[in-house]
Amino acid sequence: IVPAFFATLKMLLISGILSTIFGFIFGVILVVTEKGGLCENIVVNRILDFLVNTIRSFPFIILLISIIPFTRLIMGTSIGETAALVPLTVACSPFMARIFQNSFKEVDPALIEAAQSFGASKVQIIVKVMLKESVPSIISGLCLAIINLLGCTAMAGAVGAGGLGATALTYGYQNFNQEIMYSICVILIILVAIIQYFGDWIYKKLK
Repeated sequence: IVPAFFATLKMLLISGILSTIFGFIFGVILVVTEKGGLCENIVVNRILDFLVNTIRSFPFIILLISIIPFTRLIMGTSIGETAALVPLTVACSPFMARIFQNSFKEVDPALIEAAQSFGASKVQIIVKVMLKESVPSIISGLCLAIINLLGCTAMAGAVGAGGLGATALTYGYQNFNQEIMYSICVILIILVAIIQYFGDWIYKKLK
């Protein structure tokens, strides 16, 4: 269980960071290219919006299997916690993008107009106005996304990704060892509680 725990943390940390980066980029593009945005471009907006919706519509276990060739192309293998980073990042990035997009949309348009009137560049508006004002909302959304990602790491274990999910399935369920299976369930519950606690704590500090 201990090695599996650290394997799960590795998948959660790395895929969480990668999907946050990609989600931020996609979220910014969705906001600035929408009608009336800073860089209005309906074609780019519609294409990216379609891709985000398409990927989000796939149940994770199906997405995990369907992009195995893509995973092999990038990682050279489709087995193990390192290979699982690809489907985990692909699955979580669109969810992150919607979090950033919705958070940016909550920013008061008057603040953006004021920044424009002072001659702020588009990058300055994105970083110093949109991002700064939406940080509490983003933190709250990211907390939910990380918890969802933790569930995905457990499901990834069903196809050889390693981690707590694989251990629960192989050594717990298939070997009829309820102690291992339910011990891992308790560990996952504790992890979710810890993530939620720190997410709420950071949100209150920044609010």
